[in-house]
Amino acid sequence: MNGTATHTMYAVRAHARGGPEQLTYEEAPRPEPRVGEALIRIHAAGITPTELGWDETWMDRAGHPRVPTIPSHEVAGVVEAVGHGVVHVSVGDAVYGLIEFDHDGAAAEYVALRARDLARQPVSAGHVKAAAMPLSGLTAWQALVEQARVAAGMRVLIHGAAGGVGSFAVQLARTLGAEVYATAGTRDVDFVRGLGAQTVIDYRTQRFEEIAHGLDVVVDMVGGETQVRSFRSLRRGGVLVSVAAPPAADLAREHGVRAVFFIVEPDRAQLLELSGLVDEGRLRAEVARVFPLSRAREAYEFGLTSHPRGKVVLQVDGETQRGDRTGGLQGLQ
Repeated sequence: MNGTATHTMYAVRAHARGGPEQLTYEEAPRPEPRVGEALIRIHAAGITPTELGWDETWMDRAGHPRVPTIPSHEVAGVVEAVGHGVVHVSVGDAVYGLIEFDHDGAAAEYVALRARDLARQPVSAGHVKAAAMPLSGLTAWQALVEQARVAAGMRVLIHGAAGGVGSFAVQLARTLGAEVYATAGTRDVDFVRGLGAQTVIDYRTQRFEEIAHGLDVVVDMVGGETQVRSFRSLRRGGVLVSVAAPPAADLAREHGVRAVFFIVEPDRAQLLELSGLVDEGRLRAEVARVFPLSRAREAYEFGLTSHPRGKVVLQVDGETQRGDRTGGLQGLQ
């Protein structure tokens, strides 16, 4: 870290709103940690392909344009430096965390973020699997534990169970002692059963509400017609939790259920809970595919078109990336 290297880095940025076609691998200013922040040397970054369609990716909280923008909000790496007042992490710690959505992300060699949003990585995971956890794991935790208050013996349906969030939700629901129903496509039925779901419903050939009914909780990652039909699967007094779209209040009243929509938030304590479950062997991160940082555009395209099992991750290696700006590295399966 000498000379100009202290001021610049390589990053994936978009200079105009759009999809993966806007992403460019280029040199960018290296951030410096402010009060309460930690600077992370990034080893891996988890992506959410749909994030390029979120307003928060392109605007700040006041609604002002925020370009160029760096995507990817799940980071795994090592603390390089800390700002004044940081007590949660120390230089040299291997950490992971969820970056606020209206903040530059982790598709870069470095990112500075609130230190209180970072936690020690699971000892058994490594950077790539740790990068697959923050958004998906926290979403599953907040849906099942905070919103639905799932307890042993409850019956829970997880939609989109093969995806990044769904794969965590199935495992976490089982860990909480629930009886787990799940929906998945034909090719993913065995995969989801392997995650711990007792009843896996092929949404292409079966109507889930005819199989799963009288349930305590439905976790919806799909929205649309799937969400509407989900009301029929719940008992009166049950809970529909959605991260896809706000449920219809009139349908909730009609069926006598509580229906909530939420957006995941960073949470250090919950990340530490997830780390513990991983190290105990009760939870595992599912990585669909790994791409080098220089091929981020391809990674987002893959995620949008392939419906991958688990998470797509960008692997960041500063020296390698600097020698390969054209993206000649091969994606790792």
